[in-house]
Amino acid sequence: MDIINIVISLFVLLFAITIHEASHAWTAQKKGDPTAAAMGRVSLNPLAHIDPFGTVLFPLILVLLRFPAFGWAKPVQVNPFNLRNPRRDGLWISLAGPASNLLVASTSLLLIVLIKLIRPGVGLYLREFLLNRASLPHGIYPLEGLAVVLFFACQINVYLALFNLIPVPPLDGSGILYGLLSPAAAQTYDRIRPYGIFIVLILVYLGVLNMIVQPVNMLIYAIIFF
Repeated sequence: MDIINIVISLFVLLFAITIHEASHAWTAQKKGDPTAAAMGRVSLNPLAHIDPFGTVLFPLILVLLRFPAFGWAKPVQVNPFNLRNPRRDGLWISLAGPASNLLVASTSLLLIVLIKLIRPGVGLYLREFLLNRASLPHGIYPLEGLAVVLFFACQINVYLALFNLIPVPPLDGSGILYGLLSPAAAQTYDRIRPYGIFIVLILVYLGVLNMIVQPVNMLIYAIIFF
């Protein structure tokens, strides 16, 4: 993979993870729990959220192996005893991370469409870049370069959001589902928590995430190439 692609992927992933975790912390603070805020997690400074392995080493290994950039940050600490309604508020705190990534992805896609309207040749360049994985051309091409960064921002944020929406602990989707279930059903569901990480690994191994992401990727490409 071209070094420029690697740098862009890692930069965008770092931004996506920062937005994701800061959104969790900000929502927790709004719902009455200052724990994450006191730890400096309501911040867009990536240094507040970096996990050396999950945010740096693991994503670098993935992009070098030509897999989509993916990773995680330090988990945001939430004290449910500070929440006014732990189950309901926990739902919103869990939803905040994926929602922020989907907002960034949608905004990035909209900006690509606007750039194409300003300079139609950008669409042709993106098609060549995405289908043939061409390197960026020599010289200064600000709109083309911006479109490439926005594409990575759209793709990586969608990937991060959809992965986290899988309703298996410790992913955000489990907190959302937990808040939607009845108290009795939620208590039963919570019993799978000790096995959650193994379930997630099995789902990834079976390609479940790819089956979820693929239709969304096709939609993104269709909009970009329209």
